[in-house]
Amino acid sequence: MTETYEFQTVEGGVPIKMWTRGVPVDDKAREQLTRAAKMPFIFKHVAAMPDVHVGIGATVGSVIPTKGAVIPAAVGVDIGCGMMAARTSLMAHDLPDNLEGIRSAIEQTVPHGRSVGRGKRDNGSWGSPPAAIVEAWANLAVRFERICDKHPRLKNTNNLTHLGTLGTGNHFIELCLDTEARVWVMLHSGSRGVGNAIGTFFIELAKKDMRKWHINLPDEDLAYFPEGTDHFDDYVEAVGWAQDFAALNRRMMMANVITALRGKIAKPFEAELEAVNCHHNYVTRENHFGENVLITRKGAVRAAKGVLGIIPGSMGANSFIVRGLGNAESFHSCSHGAGRVMSRNEAKRQVSLADHIADTEGVACRKDVGVIDETPRAYKPIEAVMAAQADLVEIVHTLKQVVCVKG
Repeated sequence: MTETYEFQTVEGGVPIKMWTRGVPVDDKAREQLTRAAKMPFIFKHVAAMPDVHVGIGATVGSVIPTKGAVIPAAVGVDIGCGMMAARTSLMAHDLPDNLEGIRSAIEQTVPHGRSVGRGKRDNGSWGSPPAAIVEAWANLAVRFERICDKHPRLKNTNNLTHLGTLGTGNHFIELCLDTEARVWVMLHSGSRGVGNAIGTFFIELAKKDMRKWHINLPDEDLAYFPEGTDHFDDYVEAVGWAQDFAALNRRMMMANVITALRGKIAKPFEAELEAVNCHHNYVTRENHFGENVLITRKGAVRAAKGVLGIIPGSMGANSFIVRGLGNAESFHSCSHGAGRVMSRNEAKRQVSLADHIADTEGVACRKDVGVIDETPRAYKPIEAVMAAQADLVEIVHTLKQVVCVKG
């Protein structure tokens, strides 16, 4: 297949390869990619996915390969954020005509959103975690204690109480139908409060190290830990733990969503006939071009040959289960979604509630001004995004949501 990336040279840095033909790319995102490409430890080139847009620290929709250093802000604070999808044995005709009852059952079963107030419990966390959550937490607890022994301020965080919870922003739980009218459950979340605390702590620590060593950066958010330092080892340990928390968080939510469905659908059914659980905000060690490197995927999914991944659209658009083609130039990666074309504030200014209601017709979801920042028009057209990365993945299943729960 013909390569579809655009090649951009960077004076004083490595090149940028961009799978963005046919999709808009903001000039600020290009500038941010260029700053990252100038860091001295970048390996080979920076890869930009078709959903690329400006982020904090690094561009969302980018793959940053490094040798001898890691950039905490490139991973970000939603460490291990990603997707999970599971096919059930249910068919579309097994669902009730009115899906609002299913949406309500999911909302009652999985803590979501966020509420703040003196003396009040955040409704996006567990008041008293169920036994299954406590049991699952035990698999993470010993490693977490070891991390907290080194960095005590991480202990007093939302950790156990956030395991199996959704969060806010672009996180969601959906009931979808594929082209054969089979029912899927799909969800999107990460490492929640504890991951945010770990990310924030180490980002600030890296910035302090840069100031201590008098290292001037093109962007303060590109502060890094050199390999061989204590802070590098501590960060790799903590970020690895947070990524495991995120994957477990999705599994626990999936189990609870299936329980909610069984409470609303009398017909017995199987779940997880086909299941995928993948990160899209993370760092990992991989071998590329014959060398062992650290790969930071900031809003990108691993698409090694034969590996399944998930690329969701927006609240009113198609989503895709994909199989990686193992494209070496992208460091075996693909996009993690459609990518924003409007900031959250822009969406609130430009998109009316009537527009949002029209664009989410046929989906049982929130139809209020509180989710305008996540409305379909705030995102790039998912079909154009998929066309731009035809040499990165092949589509296995096309899904369309019929229920969407947002925080």
